Amino acid sequence: MAALAVGTSLVLAACGSTKDSASAGSGGTGKVGVVLPLLTSPFWQSYNDYVPKMAKSEGVDALKTVNSNSDPSQQITDINNELNQGVKGLVVAPLDSAAIEAGLDQAERKGVPVVAVDVAPDKGKVAMVVRADNVAYGEKACDYLGKHITSGKVVQIMGDLASVNGRDRSEAFRACVKKNYPQLKVLEIPAKWESDTAASKLDTLLNANPDIKGIYMQAGGVYLAPTLQTLKSKNMLKAAGQKGHIAIVSNDGIPQEFDAIRKGEIDATVSQPADAYARYGMYYIKAAMAGKTFEPGPTDHGSTIVKLPSGILEDQLPAPLVTKENVDDPKLWGNTVQ
Repeated sequence: MAALAVGTSLVLAACGSTKDSASAGSGGTGKVGVVLPLLTSPFWQSYNDYVPKMAKSEGVDALKTVNSNSDPSQQITDINNELNQGVKGLVVAPLDSAAIEAGLDQAERKGVPVVAVDVAPDKGKVAMVVRADNVAYGEKACDYLGKHITSGKVVQIMGDLASVNGRDRSEAFRACVKKNYPQLKVLEIPAKWESDTAASKLDTLLNANPDIKGIYMQAGGVYLAPTLQTLKSKNMLKAAGQKGHIAIVSNDGIPQEFDAIRKGEIDATVSQPADAYARYGMYYIKAAMAGKTFEPGPTDHGSTIVKLPSGILEDQLPAPLVTKENVDDPKLWGNTVQ
């Protein structure tokens, strides 16, 4: 049985109790630590802003967030520091799907449940992963470009392949193009979620391939500005509808991407739900601290809980494609940011 939403409050149907006496004994109360991967992206800045609001709405006593500054080793240190402060739960957005296991193991030894947000760990114990379907991100980007470009070269500016997100998006985009749009040739830039790396490698690639027809950015929060700046510096930034326009699809759903869509600078983005990540991160950690567990199945907040190959459960939240047709939809979180 999955989590059920009733109005704005959530009612949990537990599928048994956790064996973790510390978490079960907390009754859903106690301090919760929240560890961020970075704050150099508007996406994570927005998530960070949502955390205290959603913690309050879900009745969670969340400590001030901790920023790991894109350093997987620092993230393990941050987790240990939070555990040493006596937190009863942790909400963590892993930087490295493999490296995070060390922090998860420390939490398990102390009987502290963990909810992972945005990135699923390869191994380790978590009560739930709150994440959108990242394979769908790559496929949606592929389908958009494939339907709007008859033939030619397209670039995917990839995320960190140490993260399951970077792997899922990259592999899905690559496989989709190969299967459904063989007229497109995929060129790749491994950029590790780093804006400077994206700009430098895109500049070099465009020098050798000035006939690029499309770009897939796996993270608009860090890749939007450098990509547009690089294209502009080469006089290759043409508005949609103009001759020479390069079709661009992004991931994140930040306000800056929406503005770029309105201007015709990019064509589409997949809206990654920063608000829902914060909300359901808080919801699931409260449930886990109370000793609740879940099983695969649909929820009534428009998502589905699935079991990953590792055995970990993941609540796959909706992530709609945003184009000029729906960019002004007031329901999109990117249109609610002040």
